[in-house]
Amino acid sequence: MLSNRVQKVKPSATITISAKAMELRANGIDVISLSAGEPDFDTPEHIKKAAIEAINKGQTKYTQVDGTPELKDAIINKFNRDNNLHYQRDNIIVSTGAKQTLYNLFQSVLEADDEVVIISPYWVSYPDMVILADANPVIMKTHQEDNFEIDMDSFRAALTDKTKLLILNSPSNPTGITYTKAQYKSMGKILSDYPNVLIATDDMYEHIYWGNEPFTSFAEVCPNLFDRTITINGVSKAYAMTGWRIGYCGAPKTIVQAMKKIQGQSTSNPSSISQVAAIAALNGPHDAVNMMVNEYKKRHDYLCDALNKINGFNTSPGTGAFYLFPDVNNVIESKGFADDIEFSSFLIDQANVAVIPGSAFGAEGCIRISYATSMELLKESIARIKLSLE
Repeated sequence: MLSNRVQKVKPSATITISAKAMELRANGIDVISLSAGEPDFDTPEHIKKAAIEAINKGQTKYTQVDGTPELKDAIINKFNRDNNLHYQRDNIIVSTGAKQTLYNLFQSVLEADDEVVIISPYWVSYPDMVILADANPVIMKTHQEDNFEIDMDSFRAALTDKTKLLILNSPSNPTGITYTKAQYKSMGKILSDYPNVLIATDDMYEHIYWGNEPFTSFAEVCPNLFDRTITINGVSKAYAMTGWRIGYCGAPKTIVQAMKKIQGQSTSNPSSISQVAAIAALNGPHDAVNMMVNEYKKRHDYLCDALNKINGFNTSPGTGAFYLFPDVNNVIESKGFADDIEFSSFLIDQANVAVIPGSAFGAEGCIRISYATSMELLKESIARIKLSLE
């Protein structure tokens, strides 16, 4: 009765765990959720005010399928200002979240038996969205002992004549690791030998970053590959606008036109109100963003240190996003858990702390912990995890 296509994919692990945490809370159980990739801050006031004004002005109708000219101009200015990338309006498409941007891209450029190189640990939705486009995910593993750095020999080995697309995500969900200019240059040099490979860069956490060198996007570092790069971003994370659902990309015109066709036959335009709010976010002050990032950095520093003090946890520090990705293999082995899934179930049932098993991100034996919650709750979570393991 159901299609083979839908039976190939798994439900999102993050959504499943978050839903379980909400269900337990609804039943009166005091669960701390460290599972959702969602800022705990409110959307900044000037952004909300712009949306309210748009409603009062009656800006509540359909817009252009691929986004309003005003929002496209704000995105063009953002790419120029922040990334030294130069686009025209027909290089831009606005979607209902960056997830839809990626989905539209995969549906537009992938065919049966195409290969897509995905670097593990990866965001949970990449492989399944590739499968929904009838293509094949090729997983290239990185490891915590190397700080999740890409081995260039392994990277070259992952590329074949069937490779159609490479996905890069920096800062990373789930590890918090950010690729450096030097790493991008090395990858770009290898990709120059594979002229048919497109590069999709997911820069969603660009502004949630505190590394030593300035954040750079792939196409900025490798301008010779600009015409093969799809640079994806959105307002969800940096501006605490997850529910507004606005993502976008800059890409070659032919790819944008194809993505527009897909979007026109699925959701059509993103919310008109959300588009006005996104203009205010991109064009407005960054004071609130800077405040949030400073707080994320404090939480990161506390949590990384606290996790490494738990016997059996091994956690690499990140330079962005709001996740840590501890290796818990020693806990799993010493306490007799079958795997990271069973350990995550133990934590939600016994410690009342919700985390995501690392196997959902292609890294068995790890867990993803989001610190997009208050310092008070992070400290309580650490206490509960310690107590449950004792």
